[in-house]
Parts: sequence; structure tokens; C-alpha cells
Amino acid sequence: MTTQLKINRQQPVEITWEPLPAGFRLEDEPVENTGQPLIAAALRESLEIAQRIQPQMLIATNFALCATVNGELVIKAPDWLYVPSVREQLAERNSYTPNLDGDVPTIVMEFLSETEGGEYSVKPTYPPGKWFFYEQILQIPIYVIFEPKAGLLELYRLHNGKYELEQPDENGRHWLPEIDLYLGTWTGTKTDRNGYWLRWWNQSSAILPWAVEQIEAERQRAEQEAQRADREREEKEKLIAYLRAKGLDPNDIS
Repeated sequence: MTTQLKINRQQPVEITWEPLPAGFRLEDEPVENTGQPLIAAALRESLEIAQRIQPQMLIATNFALCATVNGELVIKAPDWLYVPSVREQLAERNSYTPNLDGDVPTIVMEFLSETEGGEYSVKPTYPPGKWFFYEQILQIPIYVIFEPKAGLLELYRLHNGKYELEQPDENGRHWLPEIDLYLGTWTGTKTDRNGYWLRWWNQSSAILPWAVEQIEAERQRAEQEAQRADREREEKEKLIAYLRAKGLDPNDIS
């Protein structure tokens, strides 16, 4: 499968969607910030708890996206990605080639660190920059750049072949009809990390909880139910005592 693009009046770019060569080993990219995997995992966790992940979807972290551009294999590993449908459900994947393996990702996210990672790079020559690769080669509809330290969220949408910055709503969130959820920032503590996080909200503006939050909410509901039962028991005991003080048998009163 081959695609030809003419980008910015340059020579045509030939893109082919090919499987990785047999025995090809992806290089392990070092984790630049221990908080980045936690942020990515938390995004998936809340989707799982809300039962919003279907078997045909692919949601991955620091995962290789592949394309062959003018005969050269290009691999980028976004910090988080969402693919609505893959052709084959596999127990394990170490790479994904759009169009060959399934849909083009709908969303890719990059979390900025102190080390320059080229998230804004529009470099078209090999190896192309991340921005150029996502926008021009893969043409991914939504590109999210998140700066965890300051909590800055930028969401870009593909419009007429170019990424355009989208302004958030009055709550500082972005509505994503592609997954029927809002995306925004939240500050707090999870897994010993205190700071800014990316979170999901549903259409009713209810936050999608993490497991620890759901457990705490269920504990509070159980505690409230126990307190309510205790109050009802105390009121019943007071009523029985009152009736007996009046010389009445509570069993005779329906």
C-alpha cells in the first residue's frame, strides 16, 4: 500500500505502509521523566474503569508508530496514542503501522520534559520531526502536547492539512467527540506523584475516576449507608421505648 503526498510544493513524498523486517528490534528509548509513564497509565486506567475501551481499540504508551517514507523506515514513539480500530487483536504488540495494521491513530500525545524531544519539529528531511510526522505523514487528527511541570495543555486539530491550536472551553477543557469525552488538566496526588495530570470528563462534566478514587467513593457510600442504618435503628429503639413507657406493646401496633 503506497501513498504519495506533495508537501509545501516540494517533491512528492512516497509513503508506504510496510511491516517491520523479520527480526527487527526496536531501540528502547530511555524514560526521561518518571512522571510521564504515570500520567499515561492514569489516562488509560480511568477509561478502563469507565468501560470505555473496546477490544478493537489500541491504546498504548511510548509505543512505536511506523511508516516508510521515501524508502526510509521512520519510527516515532508518542507518550500516549489512541487508535479506534485495529485489524487484528494481538495479546502483545511492539509496533503499529497505520493503514496496514488498522486505522490511523485519532489522538497522539507528547509530554514535554526538560530534554528537547522535537515535539514541535517540522523538519521534513530524514528523520522527520515529530510534528511533521504526525501532521504531514500520518495526518493524525488530534495532537496533544502537555507540559506536566506547569500544567500547560495544547491541543491541535488537523484542519486543511495543518495543525491549528484549539482554545479550551470555560472550564479549561477540550471536547473530543471522537471519544465522547472532555480532556483537561487536574492537580493532585496519585502514586506518590503530586502535580498536574491529564484527566477525562464525561458529557455531564463528571470526572472519570481512577481506581483509588472509585474505592474511596465506594468506602464513603458504604460508611454513609451504615450511618443511615444506625440512625434508623436508634430512632426505632427510641420509639419502642416511648411506647412501652406509655404502657403500649410495640408488637400490637402495625
